[in-house]
Amino acid sequence: MSSSEGSESIRRLWPDPSGELTDDEIVASLRSDEPVLRVNFVSSVDGAVTHDGRSGGLSGEADKRHFELLRRVCDVVLVGAGTVRDEGYGPMRVSEESARWRVANGLPEHPVFAIVSGSLALDPDSDIFTDAPVRPIVVTSTRAPAELVARFEAVADVVVGGSNWIDVPHAVATFHERGLRNVLCEGGPTLFGSLLAADAVDELFLTVSPTLEAGDAWRITAGELAEPYRLALASVLASGSTLLLRYARA
Repeated sequence: MSSSEGSESIRRLWPDPSGELTDDEIVASLRSDEPVLRVNFVSSVDGAVTHDGRSGGLSGEADKRHFELLRRVCDVVLVGAGTVRDEGYGPMRVSEESARWRVANGLPEHPVFAIVSGSLALDPDSDIFTDAPVRPIVVTSTRAPAELVARFEAVADVVVGGSNWIDVPHAVATFHERGLRNVLCEGGPTLFGSLLAADAVDELFLTVSPTLEAGDAWRITAGELAEPYRLALASVLASGSTLLLRYARA
């Protein structure tokens, strides 16, 4: 059984309080036999999603550990192009330990990287594509220039749908058709808002970093909803003063 040696300890506060949890125990709670679309965010206590312009500035060791374990069990990591640029994403690779676990449990070494860009504001020569261990997916809209779509089709599988923004149900259906049933969205707020508007979100994982940021940073969601998206608290983990909250659709 793997342990948390060398990383920040995590314990469960609710339900069923526990002592320090191993990676295997956390992973067991994250595995799902049913299709699931999860969203993972970190925020400050006052709701900011960035510190100095990056969400990574809010992320401590416990959040990074949990972040990796969410990737360990997923089939595809879904991220908006703005977040890819702002956070400095590279090719989608999990840790060596996660890769070994995935292979031992019948999954490919690394999850598929799916990037959303309505206008294809990405660089097809980026190492995200040229050094990808698994061919990425690019999700775009019909307003993307045809010549750009053709360039990206050389380095990724391109999913086109929607006239102004992505067609969320079409994108999710495409993932499922490819056997990518466990979808992990890592932001940003605009993409999260679109997923909520399409009633596509099954779970939210929110790490609350014990800081107050003030300023005018974004919240974890953007856009408009016809009515609030109701959630139910599923679990509370803690590491020091950091909380790792898990919510399911109500």
